[in-house]
Amino acid sequence: MPTVADGVAAFTERDFARARAIWEPLAEQGDGEAEAWLGSLYANGYGTEKDPVRAFALYLRTAEKGNALAANNIGTMLAKGEGVAADPVEAAAWFRRAAESGDALGQFNYAVVLTKGQGVAPDIAAAAGWYRRAAESGHYPSQARLGYCYAKGLGVPVDPIEAFVWLSAAAQHGVGLAMTELEELVRSMSQEQKREARQRLSERLGASVASRLF
Repeated sequence: MPTVADGVAAFTERDFARARAIWEPLAEQGDGEAEAWLGSLYANGYGTEKDPVRAFALYLRTAEKGNALAANNIGTMLAKGEGVAADPVEAAAWFRRAAESGDALGQFNYAVVLTKGQGVAPDIAAAAGWYRRAAESGHYPSQARLGYCYAKGLGVPVDPIEAFVWLSAAAQHGVGLAMTELEELVRSMSQEQKREARQRLSERLGASVASRLF
């Protein structure tokens, strides 16, 4: 019998119809990974008509089994009202579930709703903490947001050195917010701060990266 991996191979080759044919029976048997992959087909209309209701149902089944990525997708669909009635409170709860499972995108999304107070009481300090957890795992948008928090003193003390380090990490990958804020930040930094920032950045990202930014 074909496996989930066989479906992934077909998906990679953009043979979505075959991927669906493989994952459908596996999902019916309760395979959580197959449910997640099949949900993505219905969510995006790959190899089938786009069906957000079906996608939501599949994501929910596997999210309830502990799939963190699916939990984040559930949060996104609840936040946008895709395939289900919009419910910001439930969306925030699912984002938190994904975040606590270690999913970087879930951590980012939970930080965003905490920042905006969408479905939860606004808590900028907690948001900064979640941005940090995602940033430390290499999530570029979270690195940009964390750097911005340090630059503006949002949920954390103002710290131009930390701001520079995180904004630089994100800017290396073309994150627009980071590039804009980094340019403004560098103009405001003293020579001493720049030296310290260069040293801290080289410790985290390597000397070659630091040298290109001054």
